[in-house]
Amino acid sequence: MLFDMDGTLVDSEKVWDVALHELAERAGGRLSPPARQAMIGSTMSRTMQLMRDDLGQPDRPEAPDAAWLTDRVFELFGNGLVWRPGAHELLRAVRADGLPTALVTSTGRKLVEVALDTLGRENFDVVIVGDEVDAPKPDPEPYLIAAGKLGVPITACVAIEDSPTGMASALASGAAVLAVPAELELPPTDGVHLRTSLEGVDAAFLGSLLRPVALD
Repeated sequence: MLFDMDGTLVDSEKVWDVALHELAERAGGRLSPPARQAMIGSTMSRTMQLMRDDLGQPDRPEAPDAAWLTDRVFELFGNGLVWRPGAHELLRAVRADGLPTALVTSTGRKLVEVALDTLGRENFDVVIVGDEVDAPKPDPEPYLIAAGKLGVPITACVAIEDSPTGMASALASGAAVLAVPAELELPPTDGVHLRTSLEGVDAAFLGSLLRPVALD
């Protein structure tokens, strides 16, 4: 099973919201709602580009802002993260059934390490982070790497996501996709199973999403 992190397992988008608005204020501006929405599920580099465009500061150096944002989110993550409804129960059920699991996130390693204090390192056989892949989401690479490291065909995996960027990555990889919206409304999409929350989802339900294997 392949789990996204922000907005899927934990309600961390609200933490990012605080830090991003603070950064915009430090830069002398205000972050618009459309720009903030476009940042959900994105990489740090893409987020910084969206910030510069939104503030009308195309020549603003990226590195200092990225470092400040990472440090601020690290501080906020350290205060603990709130589980999304049903997420903790699902993760425990999947692990109790002995299924291999991977965390597949666009967030960088430094922040993921502190988030794992809430998520539990023991709950994941593999952790794929955004700053350690060549092509992050929406490219399928993160999910393909995760399946490869688990030793499971991607077509035998279910990816759980909350954003259009993550959905696109998971779909392109060939995984079955379960989408549970958090901050963004998700339109019906071919190949994506939509639910309002992870409450009531268990390993048997996830297994039912997989395409039947053709017999020779």
